Amino acid sequence: MTSANAQESTKSSARGFDRFNLDSSLLRGLKETGFSEPRPIQADTIPACLEGRDIMGLAQTGTGKTAAFALPILQRLIEEPGRGPLVLILAPTRELATQIHDEIGRLARYVDVESLAIFGGTPINQQVRRLSRSPEIIVGCPGRVLDLIRQRKLDVSGVDTLVLDEADHMFDMGFLPDIKKILAELPSDRQNLLFSATMPKTIRSLADKILNDAHVVELAHAAPAGRIEHGLYETPQSRKSALLERVLASEDCKSAIVFTRTKHRAKRMALQLAKRGRNAIALQGNMSQPQRDKAMSGFRGGRYDILVATDIAARGIDVAGVDYVINFDPPSTPETYTHRIGRTGRSEESGKAVTFVTTEDRDWLRQTERMLGSKIPRYAMPLIDAAEIASAKDSEADRRDRQPRGSHGRGGGGRSRPNGGNKSGGRPGAKTAPKGAAGRPTGSRSRNRRGGSAGSSGGRSPSSRP
Repeated sequence: MTSANAQESTKSSARGFDRFNLDSSLLRGLKETGFSEPRPIQADTIPACLEGRDIMGLAQTGTGKTAAFALPILQRLIEEPGRGPLVLILAPTRELATQIHDEIGRLARYVDVESLAIFGGTPINQQVRRLSRSPEIIVGCPGRVLDLIRQRKLDVSGVDTLVLDEADHMFDMGFLPDIKKILAELPSDRQNLLFSATMPKTIRSLADKILNDAHVVELAHAAPAGRIEHGLYETPQSRKSALLERVLASEDCKSAIVFTRTKHRAKRMALQLAKRGRNAIALQGNMSQPQRDKAMSGFRGGRYDILVATDIAARGIDVAGVDYVINFDPPSTPETYTHRIGRTGRSEESGKAVTFVTTEDRDWLRQTERMLGSKIPRYAMPLIDAAEIASAKDSEADRRDRQPRGSHGRGGGGRSRPNGGNKSGGRPGAKTAPKGAAGRPTGSRSRNRRGGSAGSSGGRSPSSRP
């Protein structure tokens, strides 16, 4: 190798994942998965995690958190194999648990490590049978994990690494009591990795209790990723459906996720869009697990162009190439805004996010802009004629579905106001949207539990696993 080539190779190693001295089997999986250089949260988290330190990670969605904790975990399992479960990863939704499980599978394709996803909505007996194989990694939702522990089907006495992913969302969904009960079953001598997009008091309190001399990784988590162009339309409620049709018809909108406030509206909107000839499907809480899996696989595979979802899916959708996120209804809290629009602009791709805001949403908008530290750009409302409004008019059921803002937990508790119009909606002289989207402005702890503790019987050969 020439001197120039050697220097270039050294520079490449310094930039790439080689710098972490990961096992060759992991590097091979990384290469085939498409990873080339670590993203910021990975570069900051992986070394400290490999040292056995506790981690407090604050970062928005789409920043590469899963690989940030999965790679050092897999490296430790290669170096210190043992009878599982050895790693417990808790996530708030089935979709996110599945996403984490799938990414671990891709990274570990050449590693003799098994991961198992467990959550409600699927037969528990199948999960019990899989647990009998002693998988090293368990990825699950708190409710089902606690059920299996109580039934003595899941033995967590050998767990030496705990990951809480999207911890703030788990608290929002009421999982804190279950999490505390799970923590009481785990060994005290363990590594704790806690990731959250925001830091409410409940998260800070939990972090203070379970983290020991934590390495803190904090990215600019309040603002949307720079590759996401986001803005809002100030519109009367009566024009929302017609405005949605306009945005979906934009030339650069090949795929979109539309967020609604209620599961009933999500279901109806998907049906209405399908009747108008669009490939749309809903993803909401009343669906069975097979139905949700069908919706997600269909959207990922391109069978559906539009996914109409509630916030249950806001943190569990990891689909590359989503062109638009459309907040038909603004989210319930300012923090959720960042999570929702983070469904586009993933894997370093660009994306667009638009939010439809009525006069009822002023409190939410004020709080969200305060959190972001800047105003959200306003898009000029396009001229929408009566025929467009009539063809895309909400059904009578949609009108009954609307409730005063306070009943939905909207920030600020603003009440529903009559006369939903505003000064920008269809005013004389408003410009028709250009192509694209209408009116867009341009100390290290010893880890020796595997060495001879209960549940640590050494590694398995690849042939031992069916």
